[in-house]
Formats: sequence, C-alpha cells, structure tokens
Amino acid sequence: MLKLGLKSRAVKLVLIALGFSIAGAVVAQTRDEVIAERIAPVGQVCLLGEECAQGQAAASSGGAAAGGEFDVTATFDQNCAMCHNTGMAGAPRRDDTAHWEARLADAGFDTMVTNAINGVNAMPPRGMCTTCSDENIAELVRYLSGTEE
Repeated sequence: MLKLGLKSRAVKLVLIALGFSIAGAVVAQTRDEVIAERIAPVGQVCLLGEECAQGQAAASSGGAAAGGEFDVTATFDQNCAMCHNTGMAGAPRRDDTAHWEARLADAGFDTMVTNAINGVNAMPPRGMCTTCSDENIAELVRYLSGTEE
C-alpha cells in the first residue's frame, strides 16, 4: 500500500509539472503574439499602379485631388480656419471686412492669391492645403476676403 501511495504522489507531481509547463508555453506564446502585434507596422506604402492600390481612392486633405468636387467652405474649415478665424500668428481674420477691403485695394486680388500660393509671413505655401490647386487657392482667397463671385 505504501508503494501505491508513492506512485500516486509521483503521478500527481508529474501531472502538475506537465500542467505548469503547458500553461507556461501557452502564456509565452500569447505574450509573443501580443508583442508581435504591438510592433507590427501600422500601414503600408502603396504606389499608384501597384496591385495593392487598385480600387482605392487617394487620401485628401480638402483639395479636389481625390477627384471629388472642391468644397471651399469645408477646405477653409479644415485648413485655414485655425489661423484666419482667430488671428493666430498675425493672420488676418476672416471677419475683418475693413482689413480685407484695404488689402484688396492696396495689393490686389492676384497678389493676394500669389502670396497664398507661395506663402507670406508666418503662412506656409498654400496655407495648410497641400492638395489644393492654384485655382482652389484663388477660390479660398475669394472666400476668405469676402469677394465671392
């Protein structure tokens, strides 16, 4: 009977050890999968003409580059409003009609559009709208200055 009890204990110890080793392997595998997921690339670069680019629209930040119609109000709100609604960094405010009238009389519309395209003072070239065409910039200047046609 002593031998049977010793065998039973030995079997139990072997089963417990086996259980711990299996559980440890599962935890290690899960941990490795979690780490691999955390360090996986967020996205991929896909150039036009490559198989991965088929059927996907180009990302747009407000311009008509994606083939859609240009929305001057949405583009202004997304790219220009932060500075031109608050006067940040000395930007002329959209609601300052007297300033825009004086600026139009002094510099002219074409100069204002050229300045918007090339950048002026603290404003970077094309403001913050990297996808806007020259015509889009002209529409934005017209909208901003209140000279919409």
